[in-house]
Amino acid sequence: MSLRFGAVRQIGYVVHDIEKAMRHWSEVLGVGPWFYKEEVGTTEFRYYGAPSALPALSIALANSGGVQIELIQQRNDAPSLYLDSLARGAEGMQHIAYWTDDGFDADGAALRARGYVEGHGGRMGARGRFAYYVHPDLPGNIVEISEMAGGKGEYFAMIAQAAQGWDGSEPIRRIGVAR
Repeated sequence: MSLRFGAVRQIGYVVHDIEKAMRHWSEVLGVGPWFYKEEVGTTEFRYYGAPSALPALSIALANSGGVQIELIQQRNDAPSLYLDSLARGAEGMQHIAYWTDDGFDADGAALRARGYVEGHGGRMGARGRFAYYVHPDLPGNIVEISEMAGGKGEYFAMIAQAAQGWDGSEPIRRIGVAR
């Protein structure tokens, strides 16, 4: 538990093959169900403070207890911390995230006051803002602040609820795809 930001709510992993990663997490580790969106639809994006090309992202979300696991595959070459992590050979855990209802700006300011810089940030559709912060003393330890506005909080609560008592059926639930 962070005295400043509360509980870590999410652990994010960057992967080369999100389908393979979802199968591993569900079949080998027993985590699921996964809510998978092949095209997230990032609507604004900054890379180290400057407006940047939009990354084409696929994201899968599932809960393991009270912690959300996020799998991220970037499908283009737009600058991002995701690609930076992969370029260092760091497929796997990439960030921890704290969630906020109304403290997004204050939380970001608190991190910046402690020497962090925003590596990338933006918004996906109408959902709340997100920002990933890096510190020069620990460049591989990325901290995300995620705003729960725009229905994001309700969506994340639904994912957590689905994980409770999950029996292993329908391990991958594709969002935004005709069935």
